[in-house]
Amino acid sequence: MQDALPNVHTSLIDIPSLDRLTPRAPSLHKPRILLLYGSTQDHSISRLATQEAARLLEEFGAETEIFDPSGLPLPDEALETHPKVTKLRELMEWSEGQVWCSPEIHGAMSAVFKAQIDWVPLEIGTVRPTQGKTLAVMQVCGGSQSFNVVNQLRVLGRWMRMFTIPNQSSVARAFTEFDEIGRMKPSSHYDRLVDLMEELMKFTLLLRDRQDYLIDCYSGRKESAEELSRLQADRDC
Repeated sequence: MQDALPNVHTSLIDIPSLDRLTPRAPSLHKPRILLLYGSTQDHSISRLATQEAARLLEEFGAETEIFDPSGLPLPDEALETHPKVTKLRELMEWSEGQVWCSPEIHGAMSAVFKAQIDWVPLEIGTVRPTQGKTLAVMQVCGGSQSFNVVNQLRVLGRWMRMFTIPNQSSVARAFTEFDEIGRMKPSSHYDRLVDLMEELMKFTLLLRDRQDYLIDCYSGRKESAEELSRLQADRDC
């Protein structure tokens, strides 16, 4: 049998030990959940579904913030200092978990929703604003049930280096699922939404104090070690 890793030509640099799985100072504050939706219409069904999700999260003990995409400029249409862009990025960093809900338009997520994500870079300075956060994905459909959008949101969440939970919600004929005051009616869709928010809370509580361990990787340790070596060399000169 060949030796393991026969071609390794560099050290693995401070491999983190399993004892880091136990957080030294568990968070005592409420889980912080950011919710995004994908429509600016006055009677936005994705907004109503998002508001219902926020109510459930608060019942489960979370602190929630819903970002209103109205007035957010298109990516590259304004400077990063635009107030709506600044607010969105602040909430991204503030959150420990997120809920994404988009209507399905032409078989895909809405442009309104995608624009919000496109304003969030993988890095802000040295901080990755979404990496290691939990994510629940939802979509609302005008007709029969589809999973196009939640599948796309999963790809997007993975690209943003988030922990996308297994459960999801797709509400068929969503315009029939809410009453005249905007509350979701009792149904199997509502039950699934409750399940989804409960699961998001569980994953967020389990992972939020372990993010540093879970996202730690060899390439990052190597880059940090090389940067430290460069700084030491500069001081020695």
